[in-house]
Amino acid sequence: MRVEQLFTGCLAEMAYYIESNGEAAIIDPLRETEPYIEMAKVDGAKIKYIFLTHFHADFVSGQVDLAKKTGATIVFGPNAEAAYEIYNGKDGEEFKLGGGKITLLHTPGHTMESSSYLITDEEGNTPYVCTGDCLFIGDVGRPDLAVKSGTITQEDLAGFLFESLRTKIMPLPDDIIVYPNHGAGSACGKNMSSETFDTLGNQKKTNYALRADMTKEEFIKEVTTGLKQPPQYFPNNVRMNKGINTSIDEILHKGTTPIDAASFKEMSEQKDILVIDTRSKEAYAEEGTIPGAWYIGVDGSFAPWVGALVTNINQKIIFIAEGGREAEVVTRFSRVGYDNTLGYLRGGIKAWIAAGFEIDTIGSISAVEFAKRLKEGSMEAPLDVRKESEYLSEHVVGVENFPLDFINSNFAEIDTSKEYFLHCASGYRSLIAASIFRANGVKKVTDVRGGFKDIKDTDAEITDYVCPTTLL
Repeated sequence: MRVEQLFTGCLAEMAYYIESNGEAAIIDPLRETEPYIEMAKVDGAKIKYIFLTHFHADFVSGQVDLAKKTGATIVFGPNAEAAYEIYNGKDGEEFKLGGGKITLLHTPGHTMESSSYLITDEEGNTPYVCTGDCLFIGDVGRPDLAVKSGTITQEDLAGFLFESLRTKIMPLPDDIIVYPNHGAGSACGKNMSSETFDTLGNQKKTNYALRADMTKEEFIKEVTTGLKQPPQYFPNNVRMNKGINTSIDEILHKGTTPIDAASFKEMSEQKDILVIDTRSKEAYAEEGTIPGAWYIGVDGSFAPWVGALVTNINQKIIFIAEGGREAEVVTRFSRVGYDNTLGYLRGGIKAWIAAGFEIDTIGSISAVEFAKRLKEGSMEAPLDVRKESEYLSEHVVGVENFPLDFINSNFAEIDTSKEYFLHCASGYRSLIAASIFRANGVKKVTDVRGGFKDIKDTDAEITDYVCPTTLL
C-alpha cells in the first residue's frame, strides 16, 4: 500500500494519497483536483473514495469537483450534512481499498463530525492513522470553531475531544504513525510542531494533551485557555465546504484573464475592486507598485493572509504577478474561497510604467538606521506588527505592538498625519501592513528591512519576556 503525505506550506495543510492494487483514496483534498488525478493516473489507479476528516474552516476543500471528475464517493463521519451527495460513515466502519482497508474512527471534539482514518495495509498491519484536526503533532484541534449558540459550548466540545483521544486514538499501538491535517503556522491549533508526523508513542510522551494522568477537567481548561480569535474568513470557508461552489476550472479561466495597463488602471480606480500585488518582497520594494494596491506576496503565507485581511469573501480582485505565476496566484486565492479574481496586469509593472502611469513606493530603512534613529528620538511612530505573543516574548524597547492580524479592526487608532516605521520578524508582514497603511491614507510610512531579526543584531534595546499584566 502506498501512502503519501502531500504538504502545502502556505496553509500548513496535509492531504493524503493512498493507493492499493489499482484503487486510490484521497483524504482532505485541496481545491485543485489535477494533482490527485495525475497521481492516480501514474499509478494506473481509480480514485474510489474521498475521505473528509471534517468540514474545514481554514481552506476550501475540493471534494465536489474531484468526485465529479472521478466518480469517487465522498465520505464524512456521523453528523455531517452537506448540500451535495455524501456518504455518512459509521464509527468503526471499514472501507475496502485494493488489498487493504480504511477504518473510520469517529473522533468528535474539534467539530461534531470530526473523524480519523485508520489505514490497514495488504498484510493486515495498521501503520498509519490520519487524525485530521483531532490530534496534531504537539497539540490538538481547537474546540471553539464549531460552537453553536444555545446548543453547544467550547467546553462541551473540549470534553468530547478528551473522550475521543482517550477512547479512539490513545489505545492504538505506540508505533503507529500519526498523520495530522495541519502543522505549525495553522490557526486550527495553538502550538503545533513544525514536524508533520510522529509516532503515537512519542506524542504520548511530549504532547501536553495526551498526558496519562490528566483529568477531563484539566484537559478542558488546558485546551480552552489562551485561544485567540480565529481569522475572520473561517466561518465563510465552513459554509463553502458544506455547499456547492464554482468549479476550480471556471475560477482559473476567469482569474487568469490578462488585462492591459489602461484597462487595469480604469478597474483599479473602481471602489469595489481591490488590487493585490503578489510579487516578491524585493520586486515590490525596488520597482514600486500601483497606487492603492495591497501587497501580499505569493511566496509567503499568502492564502491565510488574504483570508485574514480581505474581509469580503466575494471581493472583486485584480492582481499583479510575476510572469508565469498567474494560475498559481488564482489557485491560492481560491484555496481560501476568494473566487472573484477578474484578471491580472498583462506585462506586469513594466507595462504599467511603459504606459506612463504613476508608481507608488514604500520607503525603507535598514535595521541599523532604525536603531540609530530610535535612540536619537527622531522617529515619530515606530510599530511592531508581529503577533502579540511574539511581541510579548521579545521586542524593541519604545516600540508599540500593532498586530497585522487585527489591522482592519484597529486601524481607527492610526493617525494618518504621522510618519510610521513598521517592522515584523523578517520583512514580509511589515510590507503588507505598510501597503495597507498607504491604501488607507497614510502618506508617510517606512518599512524596516530585515525586521526584528536584523534589529536584534544592532545596539537597539531588546526586552526579555514581558508578562501581559505589566502592559496594563
